[in-house]
Amino acid sequence: MAETSSLHSLPLFPLGTVLFPGGHLSLRVFEVRYLDMVRKCQSTGAPFGVVALQSGHEVRKAGAQPEQLFAEGVLARIEALEPLQAGLLHLQCLGMQRFHIQNSWQLPHGLWVADVNMQDADTAMPIPPHLLNMAHALFQVLMNMHGQDIDHRYLPTPSQLNDCGWVANRWAEMLPLPVSVKQQLMTLDSPLLRLELVADVLEQNGIGSAQPPTQPE
Repeated sequence: MAETSSLHSLPLFPLGTVLFPGGHLSLRVFEVRYLDMVRKCQSTGAPFGVVALQSGHEVRKAGAQPEQLFAEGVLARIEALEPLQAGLLHLQCLGMQRFHIQNSWQLPHGLWVADVNMQDADTAMPIPPHLLNMAHALFQVLMNMHGQDIDHRYLPTPSQLNDCGWVANRWAEMLPLPVSVKQQLMTLDSPLLRLELVADVLEQNGIGSAQPPTQPE
């Protein structure tokens, strides 16, 4: 996959989970190293990078194992910010473009920053007929999660439900897979291969046999 651009000194937010492009992430921010980062990103409209932890903890603790990061992550754009109380922020973020870390380091107050190369977005790829049941089942799961009062503006569009990468990413987010496995799925260049691998997991768990949904008008 071709590298399209680079970012220097990108602030990073290491987590014990994997953010996928197009995914929604809810965060409660209270550590000093992140409060300042979030305010700067919000004021400038700049993204930050979300990377999964290979070891260590999300919250710094005395004597804890050092944080080790995976080499790939995803840009996160702040969609909404709500101050809950002094020193506590609630963020709603959207996963954007993937990146590869070329070099990373910690600032004196503990914030990770990195020089990164941006990766191309998934090529839009229609779902082949033998995997369409995955899109149908995903639609039903999302409907069940949000209940009958779901705002149709937040339902997936027909184009999203027919895109290998988008459907694979949403399933990968929800499935109870190890972080290392989710990381491998996120970094795959082929959205079709990603969907096929997720389909194998769903088949093993008896998921994916839902009937085609009725799309909202």
